[in-house]
Amino acid sequence: MEIVVAFAGDGGGVEELTWGQRDVWDLMRRTGRTMNIGGTVPAAPGETVEHLAALLRFIVSRHQALRTRLVPTGAHTPPRQEVHRSGEIAMELVAAGPDAEVTAEALRVRYQTTHFDPFGEWPVRMGVVVDGERPTHVVLMYYHVLVDGFGIDAIVRDLANLADPSAPVLGVRPLELAARQREPAALRQSEKALRHWERQLDRVPPRPHPEPVDPGLGAPRHWEVVCSSPALALAVRAVAARTGLASGPILLAAYATALARATGIATAAVQIVVSNRFRPGFAEAVTSLRQFGLCVLGTDAPFDEIVARSWAAMLAAFKHGYFDGAAAGRDLEAWSCYLNDRRRGTDDPAGEPPTAEAIRAAQAEGSVRWGVREETYDGTFYLHVEDEPGRIAYTLWGDTHRYAPAVIERCARDLEAVVIEAALTPATVGA
Repeated sequence: MEIVVAFAGDGGGVEELTWGQRDVWDLMRRTGRTMNIGGTVPAAPGETVEHLAALLRFIVSRHQALRTRLVPTGAHTPPRQEVHRSGEIAMELVAAGPDAEVTAEALRVRYQTTHFDPFGEWPVRMGVVVDGERPTHVVLMYYHVLVDGFGIDAIVRDLANLADPSAPVLGVRPLELAARQREPAALRQSEKALRHWERQLDRVPPRPHPEPVDPGLGAPRHWEVVCSSPALALAVRAVAARTGLASGPILLAAYATALARATGIATAAVQIVVSNRFRPGFAEAVTSLRQFGLCVLGTDAPFDEIVARSWAAMLAAFKHGYFDGAAAGRDLEAWSCYLNDRRRGTDDPAGEPPTAEAIRAAQAEGSVRWGVREETYDGTFYLHVEDEPGRIAYTLWGDTHRYAPAVIERCARDLEAVVIEAALTPATVGA
């Protein structure tokens, strides 16, 4: 069953894709992945279907990105975006059945794995699991070309204005941003960023791919290793206390070292996801601003030195992670190891650093298992880091046609082992 929700908002028109939108569009075209983002939340006590319909009307009316459809331009050119001033969107109602949580998860998986029709579908799906007339769960999924994870956070913060729809909408809007990116200042920023990329790529040694590997199982090509480690969280705190640096560069240093061990190449090249939300007017923008920055660092040094190199490389990557990828002189995807740190709060807890005994004891509480396998993914190795209380949770995707499953698993385990070794033995050498 569906409820049709009418919406209307300020602003409309047709523009080119922004740099961030174009990056995600190209990535989805190249890999075939849906890349839909969103999730499930339990319905609040006393929630009603009518209120949820009003909430959907509010967010779509307020935010241009959610009133956008793409406009095809030809087989070999990227589409344009069209923001509509009004329209109608459906909110799906699904009967809870004997287990509302199971029903909600099935709905989330369906929304997650079903490609959006960007030319005929609005870029948000909202489904409500109902027990009779009582909502039990709400599932929301967004089309990633038009909204990124930080854009979803901005939507959630804007719900504070639900009682006052006339409140100003904060942050740059997609049509404005697309026009701004053709201005001289933005083009100079892009050119400067691309020159930085060129300099970094020149530092990368030749990276011949190993002979293709056949796992012999007839399985999809890309395999996921799922890890959860309280010991890693404690070890990161210990290294952070010693180096004075945050967990982000420590994890990048560990990942680079693990990659060097897996590939046999001491200089690691890692593309990191850059939110770009630190730029003026971008923090509250509901759009897709994420792009990649490139970190190139040697791992033939004590771990603390690798961490310092990672910090410097990350700062440069953030600075130069806003650019027109279509203007790149080289194929930036050729350097295909990635890191996406999805955590929102990455500051290490205050207080005394953990003891060696606590770190060793926590090692027994971690877990490593094989997860999902997919035929297409992005890159040779792709590390995602997630929020998890008291632990660092991470997944590592590996291409089994380039590295054997045992090498991929070893790389995932090495990420934890490198930091624990560094916490317990400060003079640890990287690769």
